[in-house]
Amino acid sequence: MSSGLFYAILGCALFALGLAATLLLRDALRRVLAFNVMGSGGFLVFVGLAQRDGVADPVPQAMVLTGIVVAVAATALALALVRRLERTDAHET
Repeated sequence: MSSGLFYAILGCALFALGLAATLLLRDALRRVLAFNVMGSGGFLVFVGLAQRDGVADPVPQAMVLTGIVVAVAATALALALVRRLERTDAHET
């Protein structure tokens, strides 16, 4: 088994774990974290399958790096929305 295939399988497992947690958990903060795990699994699959003859292709690596930056920004936005949602729920009760 090549290292790229190993990383792709590990990425699929992370994606499945994150998807299951996203669907099963009720707490919004934990859902955001599970969604991040799911995204990390997708990045790992993409990088794992982008290897050619044991050498990493730089274009998918650059795309994954850009995706990580976007994921960090989206996580910050999601956490701010979760915080506002919980503050709004606390004032209503």
